[in-house]
Amino acid sequence: MDFTGTVEIEAPRAAVWALLLDFEQLATCGPGVQSIERHDDTHASVRAKIGVGFMTLGFTIELELTEVAPPDRAVIRATGEAPGTQVEGNGEMRLSGPAEGPTTMDYTAAVEIFGALAGIGSRMIEGTAAKLIDETFDCVRARLAPAA
Repeated sequence: MDFTGTVEIEAPRAAVWALLLDFEQLATCGPGVQSIERHDDTHASVRAKIGVGFMTLGFTIELELTEVAPPDRAVIRATGEAPGTQVEGNGEMRLSGPAEGPTTMDYTAAVEIFGALAGIGSRMIEGTAAKLIDETFDCVRARLAPAA
């Protein structure tokens, strides 16, 4: 499955970059994230519980930042598993716009799912993934919104 999108965030690019590249902060915006363990600047383990259709699965996901070009571009690789299911994915984000904001983020991701979760249908998985992506970016926007 492939995901692409553009998100506008009313914040300076440096602030958006800092939040998106901080595993612990970003995890607080990830729906279903239960814990995160940072191993170093480019590696972390995440435990999350995600519901797709009638299934709720507890995932362990290994994250690796494979390319970082501050404050414009980052590439991440994720591999994970839940009972009877494996997930592999790569994602890229590119930030643009004036340094003082707003910041535009273009993202792409390619995800492969194997096992039990793959059997419930790509449309249901894609719908759930789109909802989780929207919830994550709504949280990022709220975290970076200027104080009123």
